[in-house]
Amino acid sequence: MARSPSSSSDSSGLLARSRQGDNAEPLTISEISQSLKRTVEDRFGYVRLRGELSGVKRAASGHMYCALKDDQAVLDGVMWRGNAGRLAFVPEDGLEVIATGKLTTYPGRSKYQIVMDSLEIAGEGALLALLAKTRARLEAEGLFARERKRRLPFLPRTIGVVTSPTGSVIRDILHRLADRFPSHVLVWPVLVQGQGAAEQVAGAIRGFSEIAPGGPIARPDVVIVARGGGSIEDLWSFNEEIVVRAIAECSIPVISAVGHETDTTLADYAADRRAPTPTAAAEMAVPVRVDLQATVADFATRGRRAVYRPVELGRERLEARVRRMPRIEALLQPQAQRLDDLSERLRRGLQDRAGRGREQLAEWKARLSPRLLTQALDGRRDRLERVRLNPSLVERPIAERQRRLDALSRLMEQLHPEKPLERGFALVRGSDGSVVTARDEAAKYNALTLKFKDGELAVGVGDAPPPAAPSPKRKPKRTIPPPAQDDLFG
Repeated sequence: MARSPSSSSDSSGLLARSRQGDNAEPLTISEISQSLKRTVEDRFGYVRLRGELSGVKRAASGHMYCALKDDQAVLDGVMWRGNAGRLAFVPEDGLEVIATGKLTTYPGRSKYQIVMDSLEIAGEGALLALLAKTRARLEAEGLFARERKRRLPFLPRTIGVVTSPTGSVIRDILHRLADRFPSHVLVWPVLVQGQGAAEQVAGAIRGFSEIAPGGPIARPDVVIVARGGGSIEDLWSFNEEIVVRAIAECSIPVISAVGHETDTTLADYAADRRAPTPTAAAEMAVPVRVDLQATVADFATRGRRAVYRPVELGRERLEARVRRMPRIEALLQPQAQRLDDLSERLRRGLQDRAGRGREQLAEWKARLSPRLLTQALDGRRDRLERVRLNPSLVERPIAERQRRLDALSRLMEQLHPEKPLERGFALVRGSDGSVVTARDEAAKYNALTLKFKDGELAVGVGDAPPPAAPSPKRKPKRTIPPPAQDDLFG
């Protein structure tokens, strides 16, 4: 069958020609892309998708890019900076979420994607999985280590409270503190739920930690982070990493009182103490003043007893010893009896001695007579007359002592200091009359006196004029003591 000229030209022509009966102009790529974009956005202007996050990343502009996937398909997603900054959690890979937004196309890559307005965790199971993952990562960093825990002060002067100022939590804490031990409380008001709550709580904790000691605002001794009970979503702000790190880095001991006793958040693991309720946190922070007063009073009573007890024991022991001690009369009775005995013996002894003396005197009186005395005197007179003196007994000691005296006189004459003057020597004396024997001694005087055999001569030393000659001194007359006489009968 032969082809018509028109069909032959259509299939093999080089230039594009409009077909007979066709009034549609060819579309550009941009036009078809825009058409597809409008179609998709009109058809899927609001969708809610459930899937697992993958490839989450934040651009420098603040936009977040990711992919939503399940076991059979993958869909790209983007969230602009404004919405990404308001997320209540940190998106991570593997987290199952529900994304709300609209589908659109990206002509530059011929892809379709979802522009997310909000992002929520898909169910409590996924939220718990995120919580477990975050806890494991922070625990691996050592933020929950027991070694980091600090002891709470026994009696804090100032207590810092991070909580909502309008809830019942702060009233319960203040009421409990007033009942137990009234203290100075600083409240840092924050949001405890919703967007921005985690940032406010972390900022409040860091603010308390940065208060300088001794400043105009009292630095808390302990910080209580408190919130009432609620669901896991309500308490999620206290599971945020920023809050956990703020508690771990706080320089003040922190008590976590988030939720009820069964509620557990990551803030509880990072805090130094966990309280089951805010009221229990107030009880942990301060002791009971009445109990302290009772304890102090008990200590005072025990102290007084401890002081008085030795005194009482000493008094009892002293009384017991006094009772066992003998009386003074009993102690002195033997000595008194012995004194009486000795006194009686002394009286009798004196009487006996006087009697014996009287008897002896009478005996001697009878034996004593003048005739006996006269006979004794005559006998001694006869013995004296019979004694004859020999002159040689007296002359020999006198002659011996005379010879000794003559020898001493000759020696004295030889040793006399003026004896050498006769042989031409001179005696040198100073101005004070002392004898000068050396040249150095003579140099100390301004004048000297030279004594010769026939007189004295005053001379000057150096340029000093000679002093007046002293008047001659009389030589004292020498007396010779008489020799001692020997005993004639010795």
